[in-house]
Formats: sequence, C-alpha cells, structure tokens
Amino acid sequence: MFDKMFLTLQMLRGDFAARFDTEEGATAVEYGLLVALIAVAIILAVTNVGNALVALFNDVASNLS
Repeated sequence: MFDKMFLTLQMLRGDFAARFDTEEGATAVEYGLLVALIAVAIILAVTNVGNALVALFNDVASNLS
C-alpha cells in the first residue's frame, strides 16, 4: 500500500517538476516588461515635447501682441 502511494507521489512530483521547468511564461513576462518600459519612455518623450511646444507657442503669442 505504501509502495503504491510512494510511486504515485513520485510521479506527481515528476509531473510538477516538468511543468515548472518550462520557461515559456518567463519570456512572456520579459516581453511584457519591455513593452511597458517602451510605453513609459514614449509617454515621457511626448510629454516633454508637448511642454516644449506649449512654451514655444506661448512665446510666439506674447511676441505678437
């Protein structure tokens, strides 16, 4: 009885180990982090360019009047 239970537990341990040894999820997480980092960089760049354009148009508007 204990031998059969021991063998069953060994097979389950092997199944769990095989499932957690794959790295498919890790690559998806890495790509997700890269996409998030690129999105943050784009948002910061667009914000800075937008602020610079607002300052430029305000200078032009103040010089016209």
